[in-house]
Amino acid sequence: MTKVERLITLMNELLGAPRPISSDELRRRVPGYPPATDSFKRQFERDKDELREMGVPILVETVPGSDPPVLGYRIRPADYELRDPGLEPDELEALNLAAAVVGSTGGMGQRGLFKLGGAATPGAPAAEIPADPDLVAAFTGVAERRRLRFTYRDVARTVDPYRLEFARGRWYLKGFDHARSAERWYRMGRIEGAVQLEGDRDAFAAPAEPVTGLRLEPWVLGEPSDPVRAEVWFDPEVAPTVRAEIGDVEVVADDAAGLVVALTVTNREGFRSWLLSFLDRAEVRSPPDLRSEVVAWLEAVARG
Repeated sequence: MTKVERLITLMNELLGAPRPISSDELRRRVPGYPPATDSFKRQFERDKDELREMGVPILVETVPGSDPPVLGYRIRPADYELRDPGLEPDELEALNLAAAVVGSTGGMGQRGLFKLGGAATPGAPAAEIPADPDLVAAFTGVAERRRLRFTYRDVARTVDPYRLEFARGRWYLKGFDHARSAERWYRMGRIEGAVQLEGDRDAFAAPAEPVTGLRLEPWVLGEPSDPVRAEVWFDPEVAPTVRAEIGDVEVVADDAAGLVVALTVTNREGFRSWLLSFLDRAEVRSPPDLRSEVVAWLEAVARG
């Protein structure tokens, strides 16, 4: 079993665990570890470190009923799962857009959408998880420093992969994009076609400085566009969620009328998608050209 296969098997064991799993039990369940105890412990620690560097949320907890206490490991489903309404992502996004456009009807569109799965409900993982051969290729590229070839936003890319990170139910890849001559983040689920490994091991040097983690703010993540300062209003009902999600941004107003924040938007597509996750409880206040752009986009999607 290769290193990548072992990491993937370890992730799958931890992901479905109803309770913490001890290292001894994982040693029995996950093929590929060395037989000697000391060698196993060193390899297991390295594997945990690599998964955490990729953003996999491994918890360390006491195994219930162990005496003396034994540490165990698991991946909490709440950290890994997304709601699964049974619709394709494009279909659910279209419903979100339509509900936002017709949101003046007293929220009936939104309530109907919630029944179809637009609201948070427990479900199976909807992440790009290790069954995906593209993710296996990306793991291999990072682990062996092999270049990757794939198509992203209709552009053929050759990428030196530096880091994989799991966040909010999705996998992201960071690497040096030879087509752009710069480092970029890519959402794995948006890669078009297959991810292909190119060349031999150690095709590129690891960065001299530590690779920075993912910034999750969708209004900055991805291909940059012209930056613009946007003011966005949020209904008081969603204001607590927004405060927790957006972190350190400028707060213009925060009172009974709602929360107004100012964001520097460098990715308009990501900004629109994020904004519409709040349906009719969010509104672009300024600048006028960005507000008009969002409205025109909504109307175009609603027409067809």
